[in-house]
Amino acid sequence: MPALHEVLGGPDTRTALRGYGPGTAPTGVIPQQRTALPEGLAPAVAAPAPEVVEQQSPVDMAWDRFTTTHCAQAREQLILNYVPLVTAVAGRIGMRLPSTVEHADLVSYGMFGLIDAIEKYRTDRAVKFESYASSRIRGAIIDELRAMDWVPRSVRTKARAVDRAYGELESTLHRAPTEAEVAHRLELPVSELRAVYSQLASVNIAALDELLAGSDDRPGAATLADTLGDRRAEDPAGSVEAQETKYLLSRAIECLGERERLVVVLYYYESMTLAEIGRVLGVTESRISQIHTAAMGRLRTRLRDAEHA
Repeated sequence: MPALHEVLGGPDTRTALRGYGPGTAPTGVIPQQRTALPEGLAPAVAAPAPEVVEQQSPVDMAWDRFTTTHCAQAREQLILNYVPLVTAVAGRIGMRLPSTVEHADLVSYGMFGLIDAIEKYRTDRAVKFESYASSRIRGAIIDELRAMDWVPRSVRTKARAVDRAYGELESTLHRAPTEAEVAHRLELPVSELRAVYSQLASVNIAALDELLAGSDDRPGAATLADTLGDRRAEDPAGSVEAQETKYLLSRAIECLGERERLVVVLYYYESMTLAEIGRVLGVTESRISQIHTAAMGRLRTRLRDAEHA
């Protein structure tokens, strides 16, 4: 290995060093001379960085006030702050419920769970309030739904089992399964399966004001109530047909003879017997029967002709 003075004394090194004039040495190569401070002046010392004081958020301050004093104002502030959490939990639960359950009702049920969670939560625990409150909110919603449900839980369980069996058989058979196939899948006799069907008949409900599929939300759209028949209401078609029949019958009666028309009116409108009509007209009952039969024949002929006209 060559010595240091041999390397520095080489021709290439000496040629490169000649290019620097006095005072042109690179910074840091030659130590700079320290300047003496005036007497009595101490060297400057860097000031310490100011300490960053962590400020509490309004929610943390509300928690501190509520846990120490149970302030009603702090409690209300916490409730308003966590309302979006209730809305989110209610939305997730509502996705698995029928459309008859309103989202606003689920939110109102969940608010009771939120209030209960706020009152029972301890800030010294290593559990986030959102995690603790979500379970409380979900439990409150489910408890309220079960309390309002008139169908026993056992029937709900049977309904889910029947639906699951139907779905599995349809995917396997590629057709709608029969009762016997469903009963065999559920390991039940057919009679017991039919008893389950009768119990499930009251499980599903529908609102009469619910819009039908394909209807828009504009006023006057078709609802389920519009498809139900009212037996007490008059049938429009039957009413028109009855009015037309009465009109044609009255025209046909006017075309009868005087005695035939009188027999028809006394028999059908005055509810008199043939014998009573015979005494009124001064003829026998058999003669009134003959007149009645002839009048009915003429009326049928005229009504048949009017129908084909």
